[in-house]
Amino acid sequence: MNSNKTQENLMAAFAGESQANRKYLAYAAKAEKDGKKNAAKLFKAAAQAETYHALKEYELAGKVGTTEENIKDGIAGETYEFTEMYPEFIKDAEAEGNKAAVRAFTFAKEAEEVHAKLYKDALENIDETEEVFYYLCPVCGNIEKSRPDKCSICGVPGDKFIKF
Repeated sequence: MNSNKTQENLMAAFAGESQANRKYLAYAAKAEKDGKKNAAKLFKAAAQAETYHALKEYELAGKVGTTEENIKDGIAGETYEFTEMYPEFIKDAEAEGNKAAVRAFTFAKEAEEVHAKLYKDALENIDETEEVFYYLCPVCGNIEKSRPDKCSICGVPGDKFIKF
């Protein structure tokens, strides 16, 4: 059993490693855009290493439950984001006149609502054995169960979606 301090440390490490992963992926994208392939590859490798660290720390903190529990947690998290978090962020960005942030937050809010619905569907069909494919919009994060002609949230052409 983890002590309170160890539990706190595991969760702090998880948060830090998770943020480092995303930060390094952003750096990799910039390095690729700048034509710095070696730096991009290093950032991608480091991002994956940070993911390994984060996953182990989250597991050791006792945060990974059954698949059903994890899906319910996904529903709760996504629902909070589209009903409470992003609406507040959008209001703040609008008040500050930051149109780019309003757009990013709006895309994320709409995608999170889709994610919550997909999790609910997955929970209702937890024992289904027929393979399902998901298609991810690389711009706004929308997920579809079939490749669309264009993204219903941001309008990106469907052929840009990534199949999972």
